[in-house]
Amino acid sequence: MVDVQSLSELEATPHAVVFPSVEPKTVRLDLTAGESVPPHEHPDREIVLYILEGQLDLTVAEETYELTAGDVARFDGAQDISPTAIEDSRALLVLAKRCDRD
Repeated sequence: MVDVQSLSELEATPHAVVFPSVEPKTVRLDLTAGESVPPHEHPDREIVLYILEGQLDLTVAEETYELTAGDVARFDGAQDISPTAIEDSRALLVLAKRCDRD
């Protein structure tokens, strides 16, 4: 089975869950210029963030990264995370449950 969802049809902002109740958790993030998400953690997740449109400053722990459309960032969710839109922005986040590594 294949689940297909149009990101543009999802109405919740700033976060819209793309495929509710399934893993990995997938979220569309829409932020207007100057809008941010307060620092928060996802301690049991590894995160991939893909910038679809716009420009974000992504603060992870104590460092800030400037990301633009087409950039992909991967990071550990067990630290403070806070994106801030420099311009109107849309991103796709995949929050995968952490796997034990040998």
